[in-house]
Amino acid sequence: MHPVLFQIGPLIVPSYGACAAVGVLLALTLAQATARKVRLAPRHAWNLLVLGVFASIATSRLLLILVNFADLRRHPSWLLAVAMVHHPLLAAAGIGGGAVGMLIYVAWNRLSLAAAADSLAAPVALGMAAEQVGALLAGSDFGREIGLQYGAASAWAVVYSSPLAARWSGTPLGVPLYPVQAYAALGALLLAAVCFGWLFAARRRGDVAGVWLLGAGILLFLTEIYRDWEGRGVLLGGSVDIPQLVGLGMVLCGGLVLWDWRSGKQNNV
Repeated sequence: MHPVLFQIGPLIVPSYGACAAVGVLLALTLAQATARKVRLAPRHAWNLLVLGVFASIATSRLLLILVNFADLRRHPSWLLAVAMVHHPLLAAAGIGGGAVGMLIYVAWNRLSLAAAADSLAAPVALGMAAEQVGALLAGSDFGREIGLQYGAASAWAVVYSSPLAARWSGTPLGVPLYPVQAYAALGALLLAAVCFGWLFAARRRGDVAGVWLLGAGILLFLTEIYRDWEGRGVLLGGSVDIPQLVGLGMVLCGGLVLWDWRSGKQNNV
């Protein structure tokens, strides 16, 4: 595939970063409409997304620097390549850092957590779709190898040949892999449409966020079946990995939020 979108002299524009940036812009644009629908000031939705993105990037990059501090001290020029490195642990740390940053903003401005979550559900899902397109191009979060016994599946396999994909993401080269990033992108796009449509249905606060938790958890669990589990934490004798357990937790949380709604209780968090 194409880890580098284009290059002008020494300037390299990575496909992953470009797609992630497009995803942020799409999410920010959509959040202006969803915020108004839940009666949240659009500036708060904008600020939450921007803060979440910067907190996520800062957390993941700082973790990478700390883990490799000894090597970076010996080779300071390697700092220039820090932004290009992708790893499941970095992604998880970034998501956690972004979530903490947004929660602090909600508490500081005394916003309704449920309304803020509802306004961000569809935009975040849309951003996820764009990010996974970037991952497909870059080779990040790559899929499992398609064995010879699954010959029919090789028709839609993806084969990476760029050394940059191997260097930045550890992607295996020259072997057919499941295009799991494409599966995730399509699923996230569908989830964005469902969450956006749910805003116009009769609802209580928080149920759009509940739908997002439920859908994102299911999507995470299913797509992990086709991802390579290296570095993702295999548990229970290789039966599941850590992201799948996180997905199950998200499904449980989403179900609890929707159960609260269906039982007729008000959710005014």
